[in-house]
Amino acid sequence: MRIGSIALLWAAFTLLPGAWASSATFSVREYGAIGDGTTLDTAAFNSAITACAAVGGGQVLVPPGHYQTGTILLKSNITLLLEAGAEIVGTPDLNQYESFTPDGAAPSHWQRALVLGVGVENVTITGRGTINGNKVFDPHGEENMRGPHGVLFGNSHNIVVRDISIRDAGNYAVMLEFTSDVEVRGIKVTGGWDGVHSRGWKGRPNRNLTITDSDFYTGDDSIAGWFWENTVISRCILNSSCNGIRVIGPVTRLIVHDCLFFGPGRFEHRTSRERHRTNMLAGIILQPGAWDPTQGRLDDVQISDITMHDIATPFAVTLAPGNTAGRIELNRMTATGVYRSAASLESWAEQPVEKVILHDLNFEFQGGGNAERAGLPVEKPNVDARELPVWGLYARNVKSLELQNVRLNLIEPDARPALMADNVEHIELDTFKPARSGVLPLSFKDVRELSWRDTDLKLVADKCVELQAGGGPFQATATIANGPEDGLTSVQVSVDGQSQTRWVAMRSNERKAVGFTGWNQPGPGLHTVGCGDLQKQVHVP
Repeated sequence: MRIGSIALLWAAFTLLPGAWASSATFSVREYGAIGDGTTLDTAAFNSAITACAAVGGGQVLVPPGHYQTGTILLKSNITLLLEAGAEIVGTPDLNQYESFTPDGAAPSHWQRALVLGVGVENVTITGRGTINGNKVFDPHGEENMRGPHGVLFGNSHNIVVRDISIRDAGNYAVMLEFTSDVEVRGIKVTGGWDGVHSRGWKGRPNRNLTITDSDFYTGDDSIAGWFWENTVISRCILNSSCNGIRVIGPVTRLIVHDCLFFGPGRFEHRTSRERHRTNMLAGIILQPGAWDPTQGRLDDVQISDITMHDIATPFAVTLAPGNTAGRIELNRMTATGVYRSAASLESWAEQPVEKVILHDLNFEFQGGGNAERAGLPVEKPNVDARELPVWGLYARNVKSLELQNVRLNLIEPDARPALMADNVEHIELDTFKPARSGVLPLSFKDVRELSWRDTDLKLVADKCVELQAGGGPFQATATIANGPEDGLTSVQVSVDGQSQTRWVAMRSNERKAVGFTGWNQPGPGLHTVGCGDLQKQVHVP
């Protein structure tokens, strides 16, 4: 219902490109544009746009030619039409560029752009032409190299960017700041840093963005940003030397559907400089708070019908302190040639990720991990997917995790488990098929509820052989011994009749210590602690 509603909304909104404007047409040639690739045509473009806006809006026509310009300033109710063969080329003269300044911020060269709309509405950029950022770099810019964005809209709404090509931007190809009701459709982005970067802020999210039928071949993230509401990304090709989609702040109601992600990147990661790195990192990485403190919620994320190849990891979800996450659902997703890291779902915040559903996933990992890699500690992630002591899927601090028809495959044998779960309240495994490579496929720590069907797992009987308890806060540790078969077992420890359960994956004839925390602190005196047939009296001072 939600997808249909959004589709109807955008169908009405984009039925006729530039439908809000008058039928007047203003050719930049008529206002003095030469289009020879060397003459500076900025004034001609801006004169044509001003004249068009003066009559209430219309179409500004850019005929075939190579127009070198500084900042082109868009106005409301304008359609900028780039005909086939028309190319806007950024001038190398950095003094010819203007900036957007967000409310309350100091002016910054970082918000400069070749095509700029500030406080505008009802604007379309369309046609079969090209916006060429011309690799205009700035030795005083970010990373001592980033220059003007290709297209930037600030404090704007009702924006369409359609059918054009954007290449070699000095920074992002399309930058949206505090801008809502945007359609990006049928564009092709090559080179530069991010393809589309949408950036709102707490209390001022970017709302109602659709990115469809577009191709991204980018040196940095293909699509990125933070503080989004109602975002749809569909039928896109994402090829990157960084991440396909990177969310670095709160996002609610995000749909990613029917997209292809593949590496290595056709355009190198410019920031890597002399390394000339082109390997693609995560397909989709949702990491609010990983870059800057961005308190807020990640919720109602639906990812479906996705194909990936030659990526570091298919997806990674990471919460930093101050962030929360609700429901995240992945359906019908295939990834091959995963060369670095397990998919991961992690909260390093106070609250767990509330609910994750993984349905019809088929992932192929390179594998090859040895015993040393299996012993890696799990440390708080930085900003990119990192190697883990598990090859398929890692879950940390998750309330509910459902795996339905999930198949994890290996190219090379691996000494690590396929699935590792740490502090997960409930796990449901329904047709879970990890590749076997001679090691126990599961590693559980503090898993409290587990159900499964149609998996290659067995329930084994354990025996409590040692029990320790006490401390403040109160905690208990039960040491259990397994029999001759690998499998799963539930361990129950009680304190004065109140019990907790933990699920554990056990190798044959293994002894394992299982910790229990989160008890209500017993009062002073003797308390009965039990595990199976083993009981003991514990004195609490």
